[in-house]
Amino acid sequence: MHHLSDPLNPPGLSRRAALAAVGATLAAPWVHTRAAGVGGGRTVTLVVSYPAGGGADLMARIIAPRMAEALGQGVVVDNRPGASGQLAASAVARATPDGTTLLLDASSFAVNPSLYPKLPYDSNTAFVPLAVLATFPNVLVCHPGFGVNSVKEVIARAKAKPEDVAYASSGNGSAQHLAGALFEERTGVRLSHIPYRGGGPAMNDVMGGQVPLFFANLASSLGHIQAGKLRPLAVTSALRARSLPDVPTMAQAGVADYEVLEWNPVLAPTGIAPEVRTQLVHAIRKALADPEVLGRIRALGGDAFPDATQASAGKFIQAQQAQWGKVIRERKIVVG
Repeated sequence: MHHLSDPLNPPGLSRRAALAAVGATLAAPWVHTRAAGVGGGRTVTLVVSYPAGGGADLMARIIAPRMAEALGQGVVVDNRPGASGQLAASAVARATPDGTTLLLDASSFAVNPSLYPKLPYDSNTAFVPLAVLATFPNVLVCHPGFGVNSVKEVIARAKAKPEDVAYASSGNGSAQHLAGALFEERTGVRLSHIPYRGGGPAMNDVMGGQVPLFFANLASSLGHIQAGKLRPLAVTSALRARSLPDVPTMAQAGVADYEVLEWNPVLAPTGIAPEVRTQLVHAIRKALADPEVLGRIRALGGDAFPDATQASAGKFIQAQQAQWGKVIRERKIVVG
């Protein structure tokens, strides 16, 4: 009589060994799925170039959970501030290009090559751009007691007394400094630049009346504007900001060819495999399509980048490098 063999006790194999074999077989699909992930399914680290609580950090913490869902693996944030983003960029440039170490930077990425005589990496060859996440306008604000209500009045006052009108910034070569330099370039006025050690102290002195003007980050200044501590004169984007619909753009205020945006790119080390790059770009695009993510970006005063692809990110970064390189050279801006 023929007996069916027991699958958990086949001839020549102990029951314990058989159970282990069945367990390995059942686990195989899960193991295969994990191995197919970025870096074999290991945790992906977004190295952020600025401290916790800043704009780049906020974007990283908005995007990381949705990227993790899209990739099916962990995504964590690692803040490495210092040297205008150079410390974080250097770390990522040296990382293994397997997709598990990415740089989430700010607009300074396009400024540093022209601002610093020598960087510890080559911005154009050390990284592969994956996406630009979002753009944020700045807003030209003044102290309410300054006595102006429009950009035209600022220009008129500056032309009447060159270098008598001052603006604050978070430091030489900062986004606010460059915004002021471009304003001078486009309007033909000469302002007095007052650099501070950070945007917080600069904004506090503008609200205190020590310095009249500031090209403020919209997200960080919106509450003060709504409280009446700062008067908005114009936003630096091509379109009006949703959060300040009554405030004109620079173009509407009479300053042509003026656009200054804060933005956040995600970059990988050069050498990343095309298929891994595609996985990451797809995960970022899927995250940016999430309504909750879009809502949180808009609450900060920004907009998701319209085309979150590698090609469009690369073109945008190159255009930003060219724009600010020209301003830095012509205005002879140096750090220090």
